[in-house]
Amino acid sequence: MDALLNSLLVVVLVLNLYALGTSRILAVIGAVTLQGVLLGIMPLLVEGHVSYTGALAAVAAIALKGMIIPRMLYHAMRDAQIKHEVEPLIGFLPCMILGAVATGFALLFASQLPLEEAHTSTLLVPASLATMFVGFLLLITRVKAITQVIGYLVLENGIFIFGMMLVEAMPLVVELAVLLDLFVGVFVICIIVNHINQAFSSLDTRRLVSLKE
Repeated sequence: MDALLNSLLVVVLVLNLYALGTSRILAVIGAVTLQGVLLGIMPLLVEGHVSYTGALAAVAAIALKGMIIPRMLYHAMRDAQIKHEVEPLIGFLPCMILGAVATGFALLFASQLPLEEAHTSTLLVPASLATMFVGFLLLITRVKAITQVIGYLVLENGIFIFGMMLVEAMPLVVELAVLLDLFVGVFVICIIVNHINQAFSSLDTRRLVSLKE
């Protein structure tokens, strides 16, 4: 199970770099969608057996991260009629380099942590740290509101990966509450994105500085 779990986590790390390096918002949404599906499978692999808790967490994660939330983002992108991220604060190639450096640092840092033996054989901790950094990088370097929403999703994916180490100890209601909060947060942000587009005919968040009381 550890080998399969690590393989999925490697794919997640590759998707992180892909999201940083592409200007096509549709492609970034697709990468985050695939991440959501892979993360939904992970509770089953971490436990090593199929349990009611793990199965319900997996179904909820796949439904929200892999279906419902991406569909909301597709609709927001279609309504705003945008396809590309224009002029990010940091170029796409430098962002990819920063993401690769952060991934390497996360691997080194995780190897120094006093983890339980069951967690040292997996990439849960380094993948979690690297994914959170990539999400934060997307948040601060992109100027389109919708790509900032995607950065928020990637950041939450990193937190979700870290929570996989506690999947047996964490009550199911806590896991479902976190996913519900994510859904509500993205739903509200998509509404805000629509209002920004109507007010400015653009999703460039830098234009918000022109608002006056």
